[in-house]
Amino acid sequence: MLSEIAPAKINLALHVRARRADGYHDIESLFAFAEDGDVLHAEPADALSLIIEGPFAEALAHEGTDNLVLRAARALAQAFDVDAGARLTLDKRVPVAAGLGGGSADAAAALRLLARLWRIDAGDPCIGEIAAGLGADVPACLASQTLRGEARGDVLLVADGSGLSTMPLLLANPRIPLATGPVFKGWDGVDRGALAPGDPLDAARAGRNDLEPPAIALVPEIGALVAMLAAQPGAVLARMSGSGASCFALFDRPAARSAAATALRARWPGYWCLETVLK
Repeated sequence: MLSEIAPAKINLALHVRARRADGYHDIESLFAFAEDGDVLHAEPADALSLIIEGPFAEALAHEGTDNLVLRAARALAQAFDVDAGARLTLDKRVPVAAGLGGGSADAAAALRLLARLWRIDAGDPCIGEIAAGLGADVPACLASQTLRGEARGDVLLVADGSGLSTMPLLLANPRIPLATGPVFKGWDGVDRGALAPGDPLDAARAGRNDLEPPAIALVPEIGALVAMLAAQPGAVLARMSGSGASCFALFDRPAARSAAATALRARWPGYWCLETVLK
């Protein structure tokens, strides 16, 4: 059996610049990735199959064969004329509809994992094309490294993430699913300027998440969560990720992250919370 982590994605900053003719929005974003996330397992089989388990498995029960993992697997098999199957098991550890990559990260993990299982060159550009066809965030999740995203978020430039690597990270979610569409619909349409160039952390701290205000209007718990994280000793940056409802905080030392996690669990014992580090 082979295994692959689907690292949770965070948007250190997310600037919405304009609505495009194709219905998407022009965005500028800084992507970073946690060391932890969902875990996908695969073993040889005659056909493709997927079992979903873990604490958030039930949220995906309705997807059936339309799950992004299976769509990625079928697309990869078709593109490379693979006759073999795979028995896939997804350990769903990260909340669904949470702004942490979710299905995109799982689909990207499936592409990486099955390329190994089926002995496909992981550097083949066709894999990137498949990722782009699966969703706007899948190419970034395929790379799972610090990136600047433009256009729909799928025009990617590698950023120097050396200053972020192993930085203590706390992820939290109020266990309230939040669909992306209503959040974008609530954006006020005001272009508040470009994402700064240079060091990713400096650019992120000078930036913003333009989707945070409309998300808070839909789920007020997000505002209280970000404020609580930002007020913790040692917090370097606290913000909502993606279109929410997950939030994150970066800390200057692991002990500060752990203390913040303890405080969060005491205040909101029902919230999901994960202590990890940036890749």
